[in-house]
Amino acid sequence: MSKTSSIVDLIEAGIRAESLRQRAIANNIANLETPGYRRIDVKFEELLAKALASPGVVDMSEVEPQIHQPKQTPIKSNGNDVNLEGEVGQMVKNTLRYKAYIRLLNKKYNQIELAIGVK
Repeated sequence: MSKTSSIVDLIEAGIRAESLRQRAIANNIANLETPGYRRIDVKFEELLAKALASPGVVDMSEVEPQIHQPKQTPIKSNGNDVNLEGEVGQMVKNTLRYKAYIRLLNKKYNQIELAIGVK
């Protein structure tokens, strides 16, 4: 199992991924009625797992989330595959993950401040 230089790097990578995912979801919703539009999603968790499974130190700045088209959802008659309910559900899950990352980052910074006696 590989090691990262810091848990903060992992948290920041998660925040970047969830921010990109939020923009992708918003883009999908904005194109709800656009003929021929195919929804997009973000691939991050698989890339992170692969990086963490590799030997040696992982540079989290190199583990970047990627936009991709899943093409696994049913296509409507206009060639669009965006489902509003599905996107709203994804947005709720994404928001919860983003908030969790932010809380973890805040806790980590509070621990650092406590350790160096800032408070």
